[in-house]
Amino acid sequence: MKKIKLSIIILAVVLLVTAIVALLRLNRNNHLSFGTDSEIDVTPTQIVSIKAIGEWEFLSVSAEELVDTVRKGLFSNDELARIYFGTLRLGIDMRQVTPGWITASGDSVVVVLPKVGLLDKAFIDEARTKSFYESGKWSAADREALYKKAYRQMKAHCLTQENLQAAEANGHEQFTRMMQSMGYKNVKVKFAK
Repeated sequence: MKKIKLSIIILAVVLLVTAIVALLRLNRNNHLSFGTDSEIDVTPTQIVSIKAIGEWEFLSVSAEELVDTVRKGLFSNDELARIYFGTLRLGIDMRQVTPGWITASGDSVVVVLPKVGLLDKAFIDEARTKSFYESGKWSAADREALYKKAYRQMKAHCLTQENLQAAEANGHEQFTRMMQSMGYKNVKVKFAK
């Protein structure tokens, strides 16, 4: 009985050693290593999330316009003067980006953004509009004509080349910082003309 127990133990040890050798041979070409990939890719999810921002404001310009009109009468003149307040917001609408607006290569990225413009066409705050001087009777159409005049003047005074360039510079800085925070070292931001 001792011989049988000894034979079983020797057989078990031989089988165990054979199994270990077989496993080592099968796994000799397998290895695990850790490293870094310096290639940065802009994923479709990131592009969609940037586009989903919608309108991106780069500059806000507060405006105040005094607008008046005079209607000549036979015996007297009617006058209407009103003060209009508004805030013009300059920036871009991300829904206007063109296909291929962002391209990445290694640690560099090029971003082509839409032209900077007026984001909200209804920039006059009618709740803050004040009558400065009013004499005579004025219709709703007269007041609407005065509103349109104030609208044109605000646009002319606020949508200047200097303000558009300042908005572009702010946009350039914001997009550069955002791309650098995503890991890009060389960032080039351009605006459509």
